[in-house]
Amino acid sequence: MDRRTFVTGLGASAVAAPALLTAAPSRAAEPLRVGVFPVGAALPYFVALKRGYFAEAGLACETVTLGTPALIVQALVTGTIDATSNLVTLEGANISVRRPGTLKYVSLVAQNSEHVFEQFVVRTGHPAKTLADLKGARLFTSPGPANIGISKAVLAKAGLREGADYQIQEMQLSNHLGALKSGAFDGGYTLEPVATALIQQGVARRIEAGVIATYLIGDRTADAYAAGAAVSASLLKTRPETAARFAHAWSRALKDVASDPSVRAYLVSDMNVPPELAKDVPLSHFVEIKGLSERQLRDFQTFVDFGASIGVVAGQIDVRTLIETI
Repeated sequence: MDRRTFVTGLGASAVAAPALLTAAPSRAAEPLRVGVFPVGAALPYFVALKRGYFAEAGLACETVTLGTPALIVQALVTGTIDATSNLVTLEGANISVRRPGTLKYVSLVAQNSEHVFEQFVVRTGHPAKTLADLKGARLFTSPGPANIGISKAVLAKAGLREGADYQIQEMQLSNHLGALKSGAFDGGYTLEPVATALIQQGVARRIEAGVIATYLIGDRTADAYAAGAAVSASLLKTRPETAARFAHAWSRALKDVASDPSVRAYLVSDMNVPPELAKDVPLSHFVEIKGLSERQLRDFQTFVDFGASIGVVAGQIDVRTLIETI
């Protein structure tokens, strides 16, 4: 059964053998608290939940909705959650530098100009056609230190200086529509499915997607691993079989997202995407840790190294220490 918890403030609260991955019918479902940031990268969670993959693995998942990456990190550190459907990797890398062994990613979200997720949009009627044209604009950025740092770094690569050439403000995703409709902001850095909703409703148009790969990694075809599903180190240590069953159910959901268009129904039922827009939302491209190639690991390392260079990540870290095949 899906139990949902909504957290609104900072004070709120091994390879397993196949036989271990599915609980015996007589075994009571084991509780697992999963932090969910409801953007496109969270879709596999709802697939696994609603299609019974977690239940078949003997897990009773409690959905803990968290509005920012910072809340997810704090919930993992304090033990408020055991796993997360999607956490910004620079946030995960940063806490892992500060508190080694806090978490391990079990899958990643690959994004670039083909696999659309992060992007800059501009309000309808604004003349900007490129990022460089945003000179003089009033912009918003998605919440969290990583998103703030990424958006500013991309604009710097496009030749724009904060304060001198543009103004930018951190803003919850739920406020992006109102910010553009009111005319108070000219555009900003946003995520799916919010971006598609803005575009399809005629409020905004896309300037450029895949900006992390293009501007920060330096290759528009590279995979920018900016988010991923993770489990806490505590869960791996104290309940390794539980972590393995979570990863197994997650893997089943990833296969559905990659091959079954009907998963778009969960954008409507669980992520507040209007039914008429769900067919147009780009689905995130997920990669399991066990399938990462050396090039993909290099792309991941390049991105995390960049995060360290701009101070979003507190120091250098080997991305291999952030991932786990379970």
